[in-house]
Amino acid sequence: MACRFEITLSGEDAGHVAAAREALDEVDRIEAALSVFRETSELVRLNREANVGATATDGDLFSLLQVCARLHRETQGAFDVTSTPLSRTWGFLKRDGRLPSPGEIASARARVGMDAVELGAEGRTVRFLRSGMELNLGSIGKGHALARVGSLLRGRGVTDALVSAAGSSVLAVGGRDGGFVVDVRSSQIRRARLARLTLRDCALGTSGAGEQFVDVDGRRYGHVLDPRTGWPAAGLISVSVVADGAAQADALSTAFLVGGLDLAESYCSSHPRTLALVTPDDGSEQPRVIGGHPGARLEAA
Repeated sequence: MACRFEITLSGEDAGHVAAAREALDEVDRIEAALSVFRETSELVRLNREANVGATATDGDLFSLLQVCARLHRETQGAFDVTSTPLSRTWGFLKRDGRLPSPGEIASARARVGMDAVELGAEGRTVRFLRSGMELNLGSIGKGHALARVGSLLRGRGVTDALVSAAGSSVLAVGGRDGGFVVDVRSSQIRRARLARLTLRDCALGTSGAGEQFVDVDGRRYGHVLDPRTGWPAAGLISVSVVADGAAQADALSTAFLVGGLDLAESYCSSHPRTLALVTPDDGSEQPRVIGGHPGARLEAA
């Protein structure tokens, strides 16, 4: 995840500081298990062995991959944790962006597709049906860690806390006095904030096209790639999603950035507890509000 996690408690909840520290230790454990940048991680082992045959993995990772498979289906393939070959081809994996040739993109796409990851529920096994596939949980990892932190805090008796990761993923545990106030921002937009949300017992995930990019002949190519085409997502600057779960909010913000307004509208219409703030790349800098969530109150910027 390679980012900073923070837990905010009210002064009257100072007795829960020890629980908060324990929760942050849990984040370190998750990072050690799911990072693609640590050769000792469970995910790196799985990427290596699942190319050879069905490989057993631990229950936590297997459950997360089941969530990834479901979200892949529900977003028509826009959310896909197997897109690492594409990120590598574009140079974004090592933050050294380049414009690959159409042939390179086609070759990478042949190794992408969550529908080619076979999940065996009985033995919690994973097998790649295409050679050279790789899993990368960067688009859902922060949300997954926030969800685990929230469960741990609640289990220790914490009823009110705001947990955040990198400022882009937020989980509201409870929310006394109406809820936690969170500003939605974008590095590509001049306004101080796109919107202000008050959150209670829900999660917020934000994805944008401006974090990494490569500029070729005056054209900007962002690092968020459409796994269905192999090319960078286009048309939206920023997407924020409020949902019941932090992993879901995190993943959907990326999926909607890839799939655009049509995907956001169709998903929110069939999943009523989902709120999306979608900012088109049309110069208006005005987010479009789609759907809703009972734990989120929106105040326009």
